[in-house]
Amino acid sequence: MRSHSYDDVLSGPRKRKIPEVPAEPGLVVEDPGSGFCGAVVRLEYGNAVLEDRHGRHRVFPLAPAAFLLEGKHVTLVPPKAAAEKAPTRSASGSVRVEGLKARVARDSRIWVEGKHDAELVERVWGHDLRVEGVVVEPLDGVDVLADRIAEFGTGPGRRLGVLVDHLVRGSKESRLVEGIRDENVLVTGHPYVDVWQAVKPASVGIEAWPAVPRDVEWKVGICTALDWGEPWEGWQRVLAGVRGFRDLETPLIGAVERLIDFVTEPGEE
Repeated sequence: MRSHSYDDVLSGPRKRKIPEVPAEPGLVVEDPGSGFCGAVVRLEYGNAVLEDRHGRHRVFPLAPAAFLLEGKHVTLVPPKAAAEKAPTRSASGSVRVEGLKARVARDSRIWVEGKHDAELVERVWGHDLRVEGVVVEPLDGVDVLADRIAEFGTGPGRRLGVLVDHLVRGSKESRLVEGIRDENVLVTGHPYVDVWQAVKPASVGIEAWPAVPRDVEWKVGICTALDWGEPWEGWQRVLAGVRGFRDLETPLIGAVERLIDFVTEPGEE
């Protein structure tokens, strides 16, 4: 009979080492918590993006022993080759230009309604805008839009892209922009009352944006409902929750991308 040393007895059962597996694209794994099974599409921000057989995408963190491979727990790690060769992505999802030196600013501009809009656009699209030489400027409201366009003086190579909040049928904002017919001006926007609301609630740690009575200023009502203090303090919470375009609602992403394309079209230097 085989004898055991006291060390073997006192050390207790040995922990099973969880194997590390390179997360190569196409590798099929399962998330044991949700049962979601899919192939690795890509890695981003410390997460794995999986695609199931119906084409649906889900994002899961690359935690130790987080996935099942052929029924056994594994830890997915970035493939060495991918880490060496994959291009770095900016917050907007575009390929980051390393060693970027911002180009000379274009005559064309993108205008947004206020300071918060400008800071959010910078947070997500700042790298792209510097590559393209596009300056973003706050309007401090759309009430002055028609006068500001006239003062700016548009023309070939001098376009304006304007991002407007709450651009829905019947809103004050939609009525103000209906009369703008300048072919060198593109006004687009999103349906949310304020740009804060275009940030996904989960990204700022809430289940949903609270409803605010019409007679209460929206930002004030939000901060009161969530106990966020003053609006400037609430905005710091919102902005801190945005790491990239996936933290934003689709209508805002599409609107900003259209404006960037409009003011950077070939021949619009």
